[in-house]
Amino acid sequence: MAEFQIIGEYIELDKLLKAAQLCGTGGEARIVISEGLVTVDGQTELRLRRKVKPGMTVQYAGESLTVR
Repeated sequence: MAEFQIIGEYIELDKLLKAAQLCGTGGEARIVISEGLVTVDGQTELRLRRKVKPGMTVQYAGESLTVR
């Protein structure tokens, strides 16, 4: 399980997927979220701008990422 360090209180889900290089572009990140391919703490997430805070785990395409 990889970790991703953020500065601040949260990062939006679509921006996290792009910044962590799980998606090549923000547009791709928005598409995979809207298709229900991303989970946050084990729950399918459809909100593009979901606030992901430290301690939360995001999963997509077999990759798991914990925000710190």
